[in-house]
Amino acid sequence: MLRIGPYTLPNPFILAPMAGVSERPFRVIAFRMGAALCPTELVSAQGLMRTNQRTLKYLRFDPEVERPYSLQIFGGDPESMARAAVIGKQYGAQMIDINMGCPVKKVTKNGAGSALLCEPDRGAALVREIHAATGLPVTCKIRSGWDEHTRNYLQVAGKLFEAGCAALAIHPRTRAQGYSGQADWSVIADLKRHFPDRPIIGNGDVKTPADARRMLETTGCDFVMIGRGALGNPWIFRELHGGPPPTPEERCELVLEHLAAHMEFVGDALGAVRSFRKHLAWYAHGLRGAATFRSEVNQLDSPEAVRDSVRRFFVSAAFDPSAPEEEQDVDYRAALG
Repeated sequence: MLRIGPYTLPNPFILAPMAGVSERPFRVIAFRMGAALCPTELVSAQGLMRTNQRTLKYLRFDPEVERPYSLQIFGGDPESMARAAVIGKQYGAQMIDINMGCPVKKVTKNGAGSALLCEPDRGAALVREIHAATGLPVTCKIRSGWDEHTRNYLQVAGKLFEAGCAALAIHPRTRAQGYSGQADWSVIADLKRHFPDRPIIGNGDVKTPADARRMLETTGCDFVMIGRGALGNPWIFRELHGGPPPTPEERCELVLEHLAAHMEFVGDALGAVRSFRKHLAWYAHGLRGAATFRSEVNQLDSPEAVRDSVRRFFVSAAFDPSAPEEEQDVDYRAALG
């Protein structure tokens, strides 16, 4: 039985929390495609405490679809994080996830994200304070260490589980690595060997359904968290359950549906069209003519013009394994935490 805290999950496949991606519209799509859990993108604890309206927007969720609703927050002070988690619970959060893996300097310089790997006791204090304040299950996402000389993931995991962590996700790269090189899945296997009775969530370099299955089989982890492989391809969750890849017509329909939901979520037509461009690039990735399509939509500000362009491209676009390298070069890093 797949459980995190009091919640039984229907399968082992989880959407990764990704900045600018794991907003309500995309989470709902991923849930519908078969994802078992879809945490929010990282949300600032300080922003929640200041009731910053932009930050509070990230808390919006669909209670009919998003069950359980997992809120990821970041910060370095246990008391502040606990207060922010209480606010999250008031807005409907059923699970709190602590980001201890983000390598971005503006996060780590304030003692948050992967900076917490350098202070396992402070990370453990976050878990204890949040659980005591909310009564909710608390999960954490970590990396294998700060750098190659401090790969202390076992020490960090021990402290977090002792503090009451309900499940632990690990991205097996160090903070110094960022997203370079190859994810070391042996770290995931090692973590599961040392904590066989704890829910371990593997993450890193899962780009296809075959990758997800191989991670489960070779590492023994309980869950697989999919980030990059779901960008522009929420059907990956359906394929993991034996479903087919999307037809061109289905792809077009979903892109238009996502655009409409994104516009409603953002509330500003121009801002929504511009922020949706990255999604259009991801949806077009690997399809014949993707570079030309991206160039076209990046010049458009009108929602109707974008919809027309989407219809023209996706209704007939087919996967092209021989597409030039530059046409397949899509920047994923900005989304990954």
